[in-house]
Amino acid sequence: MHSEGLVESFSEFKELKNIDRATMIRVVEDVFKQMIKKKYFNDENFDVIINDQSGDLEIYRSRVVVDDDDCYSTASEIELTEARKIDPDLNVGDDCIEEMPLEIFGRRAVLTARQTLMGRIMELEKDELYKKYKDRVGELLTNGEVYQIWKNELMVLDDDGNELVLPKKEMIPADFYKKGETIKAVIYKVEMLNGSPRIVLSRAAPVFLERMMELEVPEIIDGLITIKKIVREPGERAKIAVESYDDRIDPVGSCVGVKGSRIHGIVRELKNENLDVINYTSNLPLMVSRALSPAKISSVKVDEDKKRISVFLKPDQVSLAIGKGGHNIKLAGKLLGYEIDVFRESEEEDDFDVDLEEFADEIDSWILDELKKLGLDTAKSVLACTDEDLVRRTELEEETVREVKLILQKEFEE
Repeated sequence: MHSEGLVESFSEFKELKNIDRATMIRVVEDVFKQMIKKKYFNDENFDVIINDQSGDLEIYRSRVVVDDDDCYSTASEIELTEARKIDPDLNVGDDCIEEMPLEIFGRRAVLTARQTLMGRIMELEKDELYKKYKDRVGELLTNGEVYQIWKNELMVLDDDGNELVLPKKEMIPADFYKKGETIKAVIYKVEMLNGSPRIVLSRAAPVFLERMMELEVPEIIDGLITIKKIVREPGERAKIAVESYDDRIDPVGSCVGVKGSRIHGIVRELKNENLDVINYTSNLPLMVSRALSPAKISSVKVDEDKKRISVFLKPDQVSLAIGKGGHNIKLAGKLLGYEIDVFRESEEEDDFDVDLEEFADEIDSWILDELKKLGLDTAKSVLACTDEDLVRRTELEEETVREVKLILQKEFEE
């Protein structure tokens, strides 16, 4: 096997794996030094040289010339007679430089070296890919190409042809892609799986929305506006708390843009996810009011020890505070870092009502919990909702809803 052909095959492999030339040369030298050690027990007087231009590989052996009768170590010394077969002008004491053809090591040893080299290069490639993307976690990938579509994930290629994955759970529910389409996603996490790097993308993580905001709102990149926190229900709703340190800049208006010009592009990318941009404040009651918008809050009580907030609203504002599917109140709680309890204010002070807990003996606790999730904590608040609305917004069957209402109604008839 000629060195030119051997190195050419290595070169092709290098190009495929995108390893830089200096690293490739260093690894080739190291692998062939190991091959030399195996045959000659050491590599101290051997030099492996790779021509940086042509890619040719050459191995040279250096030994000191000694008299024919004074050679004690063939590893470091060579008899004068043998040395002059290599170079007739050599004398005792000179260094005899001998080129070692690859054939001298045997075909099997060379093939083994090639396999070893390929293994080393593959390991290097994996390490380099892991390091490259580990430093890019949280970065936006704007032009990934959908290459393969499976049941639970997509394979996406970056500009260098590296394979990334977008799991179904990290996609927006309405996402649908075809092979060859371009995709935007955030580099969510990088992990080693069975010795290979697995680069996971996400479109459902809050950081994806944050990067999209940075893309559309220059004031965020410039540091004039800060995103304090983002919480999301992917494809449904998101709340973004923003703050400006310059009183002349309206953070909400800047993020939304003239007639929604900035936010509309993000909404389209997020498959019509509703975005609530909120002006951040350290005033907790005011922040609660903003977080539960569009509902109008009558009063707020904060329990710092239990990390709970009690919110009191007029009956017609309760459904607005809870939102479709309970997303509004759930996201508001995540944004504030508190559990939010919604309480309905009676229209009249003497309006008789009964707390749902009073029916614990007659109604199963899990049913009561389902109703409380909607902010329905009294008998009249439940009776004020239609059967269809309760079935749609809870895990309750229609028959169960009717039975619960009958029990509650009897309390007032009595």
